[in-house]
Amino acid sequence: MPKLPRLTATEAEKLLLDVGFIQMRSKGSHRIYFREEVRVVIPFHSGKILHPKIVKQVLQAIDISENEATAEEVIPETDE
Repeated sequence: MPKLPRLTATEAEKLLLDVGFIQMRSKGSHRIYFREEVRVVIPFHSGKILHPKIVKQVLQAIDISENEATAEEVIPETDE
């Protein structure tokens, strides 16, 4: 399995926003992003590299949201 990329909080935030996540709220130095049923929490600590578990959570959330989008494109709804 390939190594996870090293991301800062701002890089992870950009990835989430590009996929369609919205920032729901923030509490202290943590920002909470949400899209459909997926929630991601990113700690913002002055340009430090995120822990690999957080990076994995962000990448899984992006993968889940992209798979849902492609499934909706492949299976069009019928009006009956």
